[in-house]
Amino acid sequence: MADEFKPFATYGDLERRWHALTGPERENATVLLEDATQIIMDTCPRWSMASERTLTAIACAMVIRKMSVGDDRLGVTNAQQTAGSFSESFTYSNPMGDLYLTKAEKSRLGGGKARAFHLDMSGGGL
Repeated sequence: MADEFKPFATYGDLERRWHALTGPERENATVLLEDATQIIMDTCPRWSMASERTLTAIACAMVIRKMSVGDDRLGVTNAQQTAGSFSESFTYSNPMGDLYLTKAEKSRLGGGKARAFHLDMSGGGL
């Protein structure tokens, strides 16, 4: 029998790192934390060597990035507002609201480390 899938974080972990969530946000966060866990497992083969706290923190960070993008900003990479002599400009870091791992997070999960290996191209015979 296969092990039961267990996400690296719960919506409670997310709330402790971000803010209190509404009921619908909790449901969404639960699914996104499962997705973030699977992305970590699929992307970083040495994820099991990371501490539980690191896995929780990274899964939460991924979901916060995703949930921070509201529907009104989805797909917007840059926005500018002008009122009289005042103007504001915004550039969004995750305009599509993707779940992703940053380079620093991959590094924390053991990714990006060079490994040496040897490959015999001669076929083994002399």
